[in-house]
Formats: sequence, C-alpha cells, structure tokens
Amino acid sequence: MRYEGTIYRPPSEAKSLIIQATVGCSHNACSFCVMYKDKKYRARPVEEVLADIRELSLLYPEARRVFLADGNALTMDTEALEIILDELNLRFPRLERVGIYACPHDILSKTDAELRRLVEKGLGIVYLGVESGSDEVLKYVRKGATAEDMVRAGRKAIEAGLVLSVTIILGLGGRDRTYEHALQTAEVINKIDPHYLACLTLYIDPRAPLARRIQKGEFIPLTPYESLDEMRRIVSSLEVSSCVFRSNHASNYLPIKGTLPRDKETILKTIDSVLERKNPQDLRPEWWRSL
Repeated sequence: MRYEGTIYRPPSEAKSLIIQATVGCSHNACSFCVMYKDKKYRARPVEEVLADIRELSLLYPEARRVFLADGNALTMDTEALEIILDELNLRFPRLERVGIYACPHDILSKTDAELRRLVEKGLGIVYLGVESGSDEVLKYVRKGATAEDMVRAGRKAIEAGLVLSVTIILGLGGRDRTYEHALQTAEVINKIDPHYLACLTLYIDPRAPLARRIQKGEFIPLTPYESLDEMRRIVSSLEVSSCVFRSNHASNYLPIKGTLPRDKETILKTIDSVLERKNPQDLRPEWWRSL
C-alpha cells in the first residue's frame, strides 16, 4: 500500500478505506490552506491504484466505504475513475459507497452523462468546498471559482444523483467582510440545497499565505464569539429543504449538529445561549483547533 505525503479525508470518512487516486490538489492556490502545498498535483497511474485496491481487499474484505484521495480526485479522467470503481466493486462485495473531494470546476468539466456513469458504478458522495458565497471573499482567498460556479457545480452534482456535502468556512471574510460573507454564503447554500452542510472555522497555519496578510494588518480574524455570531447569521438565513448540518470539525469552537429546517430554532437557541453567557468553558480551547 502506497501513500504519498500527508493524507486528508472528511470527518465522515473516518471509518472508510482511503485510496490515493491522485496526489495533491490541482488548484492548490487557496491562501488559507496548506494541506497540499508540499505536493505537486498528478493523477496516479491506474495500475498502481488497482494494485493498492487488491492489497487492501485482502486486509479488509468486508469494507463498506471507500474514500478516494487526494484533494480533488474527481479531476481524474472519467474512464480512469470508472476502471477504479469497477475494481472496487469487484474486490469489495459489501461496498456501499465511494466518496471523493471535488473543486467546482471538476464537476463542471464533466458531462452529465459522465457523472451519471460514475454514480451508476458506485460513486456515492462528493465533498465540495464552497467556503464562501461572496465573490469578493473567494477572490481574496484565491479560491479560483465564483459563487455562481459553486451553485452550478452543486446543482449539477445533485441532479446527476450524487449526495452532496458542502463545506463553508466561518471567518473567511475576516472582520471587514463578516456580514457580506454570512449573508451571501447563506444565499449560495439555499440555491444549492445540499444534502449535508459543514461549518468549519478559519484556522490560520503560520505557513499559509493568509498568515502574512494578518501580520501586515490587512486581514483581521474574527474572535471566537464573532465566529459564532457569524454562524448564527448564516443559519438564520438558511432556507433548505432537508440538510444535515454539522459544526463538529476540530476547527470549530462550538460543536453543533442537527437537521435543517427541523432543528433550526434549537441550533439558534444554542448559539444564543453561548453568546449570552460568554463562558470560555462553553468553547473548545484554541489548542484543540490545531489538531
């Protein structure tokens, strides 16, 4: 079994087998992210991936879930992904779902027919980093996509039959753009109407390009309570049909979970209670967020 560099996966894939189909991230320019800065993107040879699958199938023949790493493995040629999915189905008879990260342009670059074929072969869930619904924020952090790109990609994935899990980042607009970031992010999420929505909270690794802007005073991060206030504004503006909501990532100060719209008022009351009390013991300590 071969892995190159540090491997990342979504929290919900904690019990999944991880197979590295691509190395790094094809965009790899986001100013807040250092996950793949030490890697140059490339798709691994299909035969190498198939060999890893065969090796893992001997160790974990009863596996039910697989996650295809790295940063956005949906960039692979559709034919290569189909071969990989076929092998997974052959080697893991109890396989229930295959997950994958994607950038918006990865989804938009594939035809509807290609996406449907991948779904038919077992690709079940795609994780899309929307991060913000503000074009100004997206441009500032060099996301390489617009809010409209996010909406189009999200809707295209859902219409192809994929389960869509979206992430947004609290505090990504800093103090200057917190209202714009919150309201426009909620607007984009409402248009996408994803199955899952995860709130992360901005954590600045000292190696991240955004850290230099903070040092220069060009970007002012939110305090923990300002981040919670921003989350409240987002949640209060969400109008989705049925969406599992989570803020239980290690980066979050306050872990919350529920289903929207059913639990919307409960979530808002929980946030209000913490904002009113302002008891530090209600929040995760700062050291936890670096884990």
